[in-house]
Amino acid sequence: MTATLLAVALSLVSAVAYAAAAVAQERLAARSGAGVLRLLATGTWWWSVGLNASAALLHVAALKYGPLTLVQPLGALTLVAAVPLGAKVAGRHVTAGEWRGTALTLAGLGALLVTASGPAPDDTLSLPEALGVAAVTAALIGVLSRRGAKPGLRHATASGVASGVASALTQTVTVAVTDRTGPLLDVRVIAVALLVAAFAAGGLLLSQTAYQGGLGAPLAMVTLSNPVAASVIGLVLLGEHLQGGVAGWSLAAVGAILATGGVVLLTHSTASDHDQAPLLDESPRGPGQSPVTATP
Repeated sequence: MTATLLAVALSLVSAVAYAAAAVAQERLAARSGAGVLRLLATGTWWWSVGLNASAALLHVAALKYGPLTLVQPLGALTLVAAVPLGAKVAGRHVTAGEWRGTALTLAGLGALLVTASGPAPDDTLSLPEALGVAAVTAALIGVLSRRGAKPGLRHATASGVASGVASALTQTVTVAVTDRTGPLLDVRVIAVALLVAAFAAGGLLLSQTAYQGGLGAPLAMVTLSNPVAASVIGLVLLGEHLQGGVAGWSLAAVGAILATGGVVLLTHSTASDHDQAPLLDESPRGPGQSPVTATP
């Protein structure tokens, strides 16, 4: 199996795991009136946490074998997988709008796969580059989430950027640790790992804030800004490129437009179903985080 196929396979399994965790968390979040301590005593919540952790490990493994321009857009498959899973759990049929969104997303991702496929990554960010990326990202997040800003699209954009940068930095750590050309843990690896932890936690907190203003549009913004931020780092600093020259860039642009339209359509459909769904009755489920916490 080539590095590209392995990266795609790992990303697919990761997306399914994230989707299953998201569906479980959405069901948990539908209930109200229970506190954090009750949540910690809920087996379903810990099951979703385990799924999220497993999905994150698979995502890290995919970043070892595939470029950022390939792996990050595949994160949109989480929404695609969550549609039939969520419909089954809710006891309903997949709507026509959801099928259209799924078809558009898959068509767009197919075009991106053709142009973004490439060898396993071997380039990494230097410590000055990683620190520079972190500084620019922190400044951008500060502007988007400045004090007094109403929770919503700006916080969602900041969350997606933080998570995308965390993935890009994770790839540097993964490649540096596994290439066996230097010490296992050096100053650069430790520093970048700390940055990964900071941006991953920041992305989670920002997503929680973003969803105070609603679900649909913020979810779409998080899902779209994540791969954009990671891909910019891959193209500008890591020497990644799209295949096919001008034709490849044109195909990638069309694919990005189709995938964006599909993600937005899926988000609006699932948001409407979530808003219209009645609260669950008392059961082993407890309150949880919003589905966005499961996004890669």
